[in-house]
Amino acid sequence: MERTNDTSTTDFILLGLFPGFQHISLLVYLILVVYLIALTGNSVLIFLIWMDIRLHTPMYFLLSQLSLIDLIYISSSVPKMIINHSLGKRSISRVECGVQMFLCLTLGGAECLLLTLMSYDRFVAVCNPLRYSIIMSPKVCLLMTVVSWAGGALNALIQTIYTMHFPVCGLKEINHFFCEMPAILKLSCEDTLNYEMFVSVVSTALILIPFSLIMISYIRIFLAVLRMNTPEGRKKALATCSSHLTVVSLFLGPGVVVYITPGSSHTPEMDQGLSMFYTILTPMLNPLIYSLRNKEVAQAMKKVMGRKSMLK
Repeated sequence: MERTNDTSTTDFILLGLFPGFQHISLLVYLILVVYLIALTGNSVLIFLIWMDIRLHTPMYFLLSQLSLIDLIYISSSVPKMIINHSLGKRSISRVECGVQMFLCLTLGGAECLLLTLMSYDRFVAVCNPLRYSIIMSPKVCLLMTVVSWAGGALNALIQTIYTMHFPVCGLKEINHFFCEMPAILKLSCEDTLNYEMFVSVVSTALILIPFSLIMISYIRIFLAVLRMNTPEGRKKALATCSSHLTVVSLFLGPGVVVYITPGSSHTPEMDQGLSMFYTILTPMLNPLIYSLRNKEVAQAMKKVMGRKSMLK
């Protein structure tokens, strides 16, 4: 394998997507298309929520935060990967690597917490609709957002600093397309078993506790839906909740395998495939899942398109 001559002694070498794969250029171009779809979908959703006063509700405010997280999440790894591939480079400096790891951990943690709080929003809307506007006040929604971002950032800061302090031996080749924590730990000269166990415990808490709270919320929601007398009310409640449950499954499922299960139980190729799922595919799918099954978003889109037609 050829070595790049544009790296310094402190640089890492990103081996990229599936080293040895024959049609890597085609895969990179497909990821570029996915990135552009994600960029457009999330930007449009944020714009519609900001523009249409009917979408100025707690649910859509939290959804706009989810789209913002997805925008930054996919942008933290894909552009660097595409630029490196286009220029024939594979290097990333230690500082860039640390920043990329911090962003990915922050956004992953923030999304996990936000999805949990969004399930609570749906629980209040279905099970306590008369007090919804009081419980989910603008102040509470803002607090939820701050908790999500701050919680993700605090966890990311601690884990990034500790991960990057380990000395690295050998060629500093990261068998990944971005600086993900498990891939960096495999390069360490020191025994990282204790730290990997700590990461597993923290990751379990950050994934399984939110997942459990989400499930509790939805069990209570489904019980409340079964007691509804109107078929329209049941249909609307189930449609909104099913969209959120789909997003939760797509995001948390792969994360469980990468961060909770032992590293020896999965290959680098498997890690890359799963990482692509929650860092690249999920940010593209989220706005599609919410917009295609949401009448309010569709109406807001028609309203904006109608304004543009009138201006022409």
